[in-house]
Amino acid sequence: MESILIIEDNAEIRENAMELLQLEGYNVYAAADGIRGLQLANDNLPHLIISDVMMPGMNGHQIFEALKENPLTRHIPFVFLTSSVENSEIALALDKGAAGYIKKPFDDKELFETIKQCLSCKKSSLF
Repeated sequence: MESILIIEDNAEIRENAMELLQLEGYNVYAAADGIRGLQLANDNLPHLIISDVMMPGMNGHQIFEALKENPLTRHIPFVFLTSSVENSEIALALDKGAAGYIKKPFDDKELFETIKQCLSCKKSSLF
């Protein structure tokens, strides 16, 4: 079973995403902040990480950089989740190596399609 880590400080969004993903058969881990998210990523090595950008303490870009510096987590596809609609921010995230970018509010179809693309790319890069 594939596992996904969601790092999101908004409880409603985090719980909604968790429920959607669990109903689709994913094993889901969740963190309300970046520090806990990094801990869960290191402890569980999920197949995919979805993280909010704007969070108190450690933001999504800082989480992404920390994960990329760690040999155990640098291969995990990372998707930014944000309410920002700036194309320059999207381009920057993708240029840094993010696997995807989901704008809030997102719909189920967009979430599942992004996850499917990221996980299929990861599988094909392993061969």
